[in-house]
Amino acid sequence: MKSPSGSEAQPSDDLVVFSVVREATCAECGMELLRGSLLRMEKEKPLCMACADLDHLVFLPRGDVALTRRSRKYSGLSAVVVQFSRSRGRYERQGLLVETAAFARAEEECLTDEASRERARARAAVVREEQDKTYVTEFTAQIRARFPGCPPQTAAEIAGHACRKYSGRVGRSAMAREFAAAAIDLAVRARIRHAHTDYDRLLNRGMDRADARSAVAITMAEVESRWRVDTPSS
Repeated sequence: MKSPSGSEAQPSDDLVVFSVVREATCAECGMELLRGSLLRMEKEKPLCMACADLDHLVFLPRGDVALTRRSRKYSGLSAVVVQFSRSRGRYERQGLLVETAAFARAEEECLTDEASRERARARAAVVREEQDKTYVTEFTAQIRARFPGCPPQTAAEIAGHACRKYSGRVGRSAMAREFAAAAIDLAVRARIRHAHTDYDRLLNRGMDRADARSAVAITMAEVESRWRVDTPSS
């Protein structure tokens, strides 16, 4: 498997994501992958985080051993982020991608001093800044219109995730800005896939992405069908 640097990627038991050192283009959606962005190599083709089904993960930089260890422990799906160092001629670990809930749980356990608490507050402020509240509200309403059985809190969480600025997710695309049905459906199906099926667990076990999607297709269809009914599901 070729890496973004053009040399052979190092084998690993972990899912590996590369920090881009040379600009590339996602093989599936055509998104431009600039230097410093993240990509996943799949069958020798670069994928953006959204197309690799990893855009729901958050980046945890290296350096805090306790936070990294706990986050990885609690995350059902994780990926190691590496970058090629030309000066050293090898890949170097930059950090870890983990589930948001796992990061939050690990961070809470690590908040034992004021410095750590300040870091958490600063992080929360950045997240709040990135949210376009009006747009998220409108996006949530569109989700509820197409999926009336989707719990209101879940719809709001889907909208918040999809609409985060500068993330490259479906919510910031031109199609989503017009609240196109396809964009809404993509965001909802992504939530169902990650939160209501074994998809992440199958990926973490090394299953091919296409096979994992096929394995959870029936469960996804069942949840989607329930959410299209005008009765909020649990």
